[in-house]
Amino acid sequence: MSGRRALAASLLAALAAAGCGGREPVGAPALWPAAEPFATGTLRVSELHEIHYSLAGNPEGFPAFVLHGGPGAGSDPFYGRFFDPGRFLVVQHDQRGCGRSRPLLELRENTTAHLVADIEALRESLGVERMLLFGGSWGATLALAYGEAHPERVAGMILRGPFLATRAEVDHLYHGGAAAFFPDDYACLRAALPDPDAGPLPDSLVVWLTERGAETRRRVARAWARWEFNLAKLDSPRERMERIIQDEAALDDLAAIAGLEAWYTAHGCFLAEGQLLRDAHRLAGVPVTIVVGRYDMVCPPANAWRLHEALPGSRLVIAEGAGHSITEEPVLRALLAAVSGFAP
Repeated sequence: MSGRRALAASLLAALAAAGCGGREPVGAPALWPAAEPFATGTLRVSELHEIHYSLAGNPEGFPAFVLHGGPGAGSDPFYGRFFDPGRFLVVQHDQRGCGRSRPLLELRENTTAHLVADIEALRESLGVERMLLFGGSWGATLALAYGEAHPERVAGMILRGPFLATRAEVDHLYHGGAAAFFPDDYACLRAALPDPDAGPLPDSLVVWLTERGAETRRRVARAWARWEFNLAKLDSPRERMERIIQDEAALDDLAAIAGLEAWYTAHGCFLAEGQLLRDAHRLAGVPVTIVVGRYDMVCPPANAWRLHEALPGSRLVIAEGAGHSITEEPVLRALLAAVSGFAP
């Protein structure tokens, strides 16, 4: 992945610190040192798609599959720093259409069911029997979808700021919920859109970000990135974000990646309404830790609470003084503790 695309992907996923140096906040417990992958490869998952994956840590360690956010943001070495490299085999892959997977930004054959099947195909190709799933936001969505389809393969789950793919959550993000707290940013978002009242915003974003000319794509991508990024952290580094999105080359990458995220939200993430909560009983007996920032404006704590209630025996950690980002100290600390305490 090019440096610009990696930066755009990190911006999309609202991983501000990870995308701009991968440094944990001052006062947080130290993360594990970054580990270079000892193996990388590609896996052909259809006649159209192949996915890229990497392996890091201990080849004989317990497998931890890290599922990135977005959709479309791509894998990030920063995620591997939550895992003791002597204890875990850390598996990361770029989901269909993003990162180093090919074809890039392809919407055909790109649904949640396809992504679940890809995880299963990767597990089989690596000879993994059971795994720990680690994912935040959309990564938590995908972890739940996979776990509910293949519970016998899941030894545990650590989920951050879960997104449950309901209409209410999409409306919160795009149609006024979060705007109650960020009315100025929401007004700026609407002002930049060609026709903010044309229909459901995700549907319009797919058109503006994938079918219109470069000028429209860049204007919409800049406004959209500013909106989501400013929601993600309690103390959002707005000046840094503005410098990033003024880079026209990075903005082109961001527009394309954002189009993939819009594709999923416009289609309800290709899940039935309420499906993840409805099928949560299939995870009975699987140890699940859910971490959410008290002031998460992207995936509000109510989502995590509903999931916790649907998963008897799950552990819920509401991280005080934090928002959505994985790099905020209370969230980071809770995730490190969850990984450290995992016992297969």
